[in-house]
Amino acid sequence: MASPDLYSPWPSSTSYSFSGSLDIHVEETHPANFLQAQEVPSSSSSSSLSYNCNVPKPPPLPDKTCTRTAKRLLECCFVPKETVDAWDKLFKEGHGADVYVISKDDLYIPAHSSVLNIVSPVLGTFLQQSRVKNGMRYIKIPGVPYDAIHAFIRFLYSSCYEKEDMNKFVLHLLVLSHSFAVSSLKRICVHFLERDWITKENVVDVLQLARSCDAPRLSLFCVRKIVKDFKAISSTDGWKVMRRANPALEQELIEFVVEADTTKEERLKKMEEKKVYMQLNEAMEALIHICKDGCRTIGPRDKVLKGSQVACGFPACKGIETLVRHFSSCKTRVPGGCVHCKRMWQLLELHSRMCSEPDLCKVPLCRHFKEKMQQQSKKDETKWKLLVSKVMVAKKIMGPFSGHRSGLL
Repeated sequence: MASPDLYSPWPSSTSYSFSGSLDIHVEETHPANFLQAQEVPSSSSSSSLSYNCNVPKPPPLPDKTCTRTAKRLLECCFVPKETVDAWDKLFKEGHGADVYVISKDDLYIPAHSSVLNIVSPVLGTFLQQSRVKNGMRYIKIPGVPYDAIHAFIRFLYSSCYEKEDMNKFVLHLLVLSHSFAVSSLKRICVHFLERDWITKENVVDVLQLARSCDAPRLSLFCVRKIVKDFKAISSTDGWKVMRRANPALEQELIEFVVEADTTKEERLKKMEEKKVYMQLNEAMEALIHICKDGCRTIGPRDKVLKGSQVACGFPACKGIETLVRHFSSCKTRVPGGCVHCKRMWQLLELHSRMCSEPDLCKVPLCRHFKEKMQQQSKKDETKWKLLVSKVMVAKKIMGPFSGHRSGLL
């Protein structure tokens, strides 16, 4: 239990006031139950079921007609298929073409300057600077194969592409769409790469290309993939080539991996701390429940105990009950002696620091601990205040999912 290691001896009259305030029926204590009391127990499956009654109902599902309407809007195309086919046919037949786009293979693709100029202002600038021969303009795109340029020019006409071409030339198309400022094709390429194209063998190459083509979403996607599977990716040929050509990028990626590991460790540590504080809050609620209302075979002397073995709605009740039974009968309640009694002292003091009505509180020694606080050192007081604040935050976080509420906490 994460609590200040504070303990001081108490006179025998203190133990008498504790035992005298509770009615404890004799019950055989099994070793398993005793071990359970060493730490504040976490919520069990049975207790979690008792919380469901406090969970608010989810909002109703969207109406079917609303869903159908939204689906129609998403699927709606404002360009008729006939129009798309007509533009596709115009490109394939090349009727009235006044431009030739030349690939690295010196193959020619006919096109229309008016279409290229409207769709891509960058291509329009190239057209103005291109040479004219026999009424035709010529634009050469070096380093790109014919089929990739053909798929690119076709997209400029009809926004259509073959899946096979995209799968084969997606990197070429990404570079062309960036170079000639065709944002619609660039988005398609990025989506295609993120969906099912990137592997651990090519992710480093795609990352470098994404940075060159100003594709931050794709770049982030690649970085996350590298961080997630760094050990396997750092042994690929792509990583080795990148390390020689761009050592700065390698250093940057390694820093990302280190940061991710550190963040993960810190997140796990905070989750464990949060879990401990929630368990402490459950222990406080169970302690109040036992001392105020009674539970099964243990409770205040003015309550009639039922002795039922039915599971209690408080998740930590069984552990606290075992701890109380041991505390009431232990003969070694001295500093550094019994670790279980020491834990009980700490729980009682924590409750006292969280209790707002010590005069009415039925938890033993609550008022006594309130008076003891005035004698503690500033260092110990600071530790306890920090613990109390953490438990109170955990209580607010649990909200309706916490056990039964109490006005004393």
